[in-house]
Amino acid sequence: MHLTTENKKKITAASLLIALGIIYGDIGTSPLYVLKAIIGDRPISEMLVYGGISCVFWTITFQTTFKYIYLTLQADNNGEGGIFSLYALVRRYGKYLVIPTILGASTLLADGIITPPISVASAIEGLTNIKNLEHLPTVPIVIAIISGLFFFQRFGTHKVGSAFGPAMLVWFLMLSLLGIVQIADHPSILKSLNPKYAIDFLTQYPKGFVLLGAVFLATTGAEALYSDLGHCGRKNIRITWSLVKVCLLLNYMGQAAWLMSLGEGAFIKGKNPFFEIMPHWFLIPGIVIATTAAIIASQALISGSYTLINEAMNMNFWPRVAVRQPSETKGQIYIPSVNIMLWIGCVLMVLYFKNSSNMEAAYGLAITLTMMVTTYLLSYF
Repeated sequence: MHLTTENKKKITAASLLIALGIIYGDIGTSPLYVLKAIIGDRPISEMLVYGGISCVFWTITFQTTFKYIYLTLQADNNGEGGIFSLYALVRRYGKYLVIPTILGASTLLADGIITPPISVASAIEGLTNIKNLEHLPTVPIVIAIISGLFFFQRFGTHKVGSAFGPAMLVWFLMLSLLGIVQIADHPSILKSLNPKYAIDFLTQYPKGFVLLGAVFLATTGAEALYSDLGHCGRKNIRITWSLVKVCLLLNYMGQAAWLMSLGEGAFIKGKNPFFEIMPHWFLIPGIVIATTAAIIASQALISGSYTLINEAMNMNFWPRVAVRQPSETKGQIYIPSVNIMLWIGCVLMVLYFKNSSNMEAAYGLAITLTMMVTTYLLSYF
């Protein structure tokens, strides 16, 4: 599912829908776990909730919108993006730049190992909100879904890839509608867009600065915006991001509104605000849609990992391994050795961490390192 060079320059409903399906699976599923990670086992307070949402909004605005959408997308190498394309543009400034490049590529590969477990686990854990399924063992289900995903990589995604765009459109519409309903009950949550709440959160809330690791989870997948520049084109990415950002923020604020409805000093007791704002009758359809979005997010990172390794081999950063084309779709590749490596890493992640809450710290670290490396390389552009 790629756009031709000619279609990258055109803005059509089809090109926008394809971009929506290719790029935003990872960052689009972040509402599944961001607010839960920020709140954790801390008592609800206005400073925590409003401050957390304010940090999320301004982080997305500066980190994703300004840095990636506006600035980084301009650093294209003959229309291609990604950390190795960026390195090709700046390597003349010093041989030592290969070190941060390899570090950034490594963290991106780590992202490909962490994304499937945390996304799928966050979605499947929603089943525990259903009556009589509170103690459902989710680990075997998550491993089964992830294993099936990696198994089908050898056949390519061309047959289901055309459904990614419409599926993600349904997902984002669901995010926005769920958020709007909650915001209507607690409209004062819109005040959280004031940067004062973010500043107070970082300077006055106990260990507020440490919680930035959880806030940065909202930017996960931002690197995919740049990596997929060659697949979708700059204009398609920028236009679709406007819709995606609004939908994400509406859902974040909707979750925050629900948290404030619990009252000062309340605890969420392990509950996930994302599923709590769903009407009970909508839980099963909502979980199905969330799981579908999580699988698409995982697919995007897996495909991105293949592309990353292929580029690394071309620049002699990775040993030569077998690369296959599972379909006649231009640009689609499959690397068996990388597929096995990612599958083993994902399964070990699930077995070790067991639930999404335990994966959040590792995820935040990988994202933070990737952002730091990209920012450093961009300073030479």
